[in-house]
Amino acid sequence: MNPTDIARLEFLRHTLATIAYRGGKVLRDAPTGFSTLRIASTSRTPGEILAHLCDLLDWAGYLCEGRHVWKDSQPQEWKENVARFFQALARLDERFSSGRQLGSPAEALFQGPFADALTHIGQIALLRRVAGVPIRGENYFRADIHAGSVGPAQSSPQVEFD
Repeated sequence: MNPTDIARLEFLRHTLATIAYRGGKVLRDAPTGFSTLRIASTSRTPGEILAHLCDLLDWAGYLCEGRHVWKDSQPQEWKENVARFFQALARLDERFSSGRQLGSPAEALFQGPFADALTHIGQIALLRRVAGVPIRGENYFRADIHAGSVGPAQSSPQVEFD
């Protein structure tokens, strides 16, 4: 594998760690009933968004193997889908750290499933605010985020603000 491919894989690993950090922040300590909050008849609930977020990460795994496979899943209990979210991130991180060639361009993985995942994390953050349990804003530039840190245990925020 050439140095450019290695750099792309490390960038994707850092992207996964960013998704884990930001996702963990909005998923942690969700209040009872939050998963089924519906703010409009055509909007997704946080639980539906989280299930979709997990589907995106599963899709990314297929894309890494050069396969375009999409599966819609139904929301499970909040804790189960949170676990699924972190398990999917761990599988992807393991795949990227294996050194195996990607079956899809790294740029397409970023612009497709990973950028979409960040959008949906933002939606859940907004819904937390609507539900009256907002997360604190943060200077994410200063966040302690490192490739490989994709589990539910994340570093403490460096600079939060209201």
